[in-house]
Amino acid sequence: MKFLSRTPIRVFILYPVITLIWELIINRGQPNFQPLFLTLMVWGYFQYRFCGQYRVQHGGGGPGLDKPPERLVSSGFYAYTRNPMYLSLVIFLIGLTLTLSSWLAGLITIGNAIWFHTRVRLDERQLVVRLGQPYVHYAQSVKRWIPGVF
Repeated sequence: MKFLSRTPIRVFILYPVITLIWELIINRGQPNFQPLFLTLMVWGYFQYRFCGQYRVQHGGGGPGLDKPPERLVSSGFYAYTRNPMYLSLVIFLIGLTLTLSSWLAGLITIGNAIWFHTRVRLDERQLVVRLGQPYVHYAQSVKRWIPGVF
């Protein structure tokens, strides 16, 4: 199903539903709910939406690399991390893991983080070809994931 193959559908709908069902089953209807961590889920979701719209407005193309940007976007969140959309998905998944105190969600988060890192490295090669030296300079000056760290 193409619908379920879309990353935001999996992260924002499918994984939470699967995790909640799993936690309800293994905890006999009483999941270990930690509402404080819902803030991470909300943060991740809204950062994803904002960054996607910002990238389309300032770089053209579409929200995914199936419709790559026409211009380099290096302002807004993109001035601090090269991958704020993928980062927002990881933030959401960390929030899901902590909100439900779920090992399953933790495994999903780790698996997705590895996949996103692999995907980003492939995406960056395409962006170097598509956007050239400006992207190379941008990649040298802005960290891939965490501002000032990694």
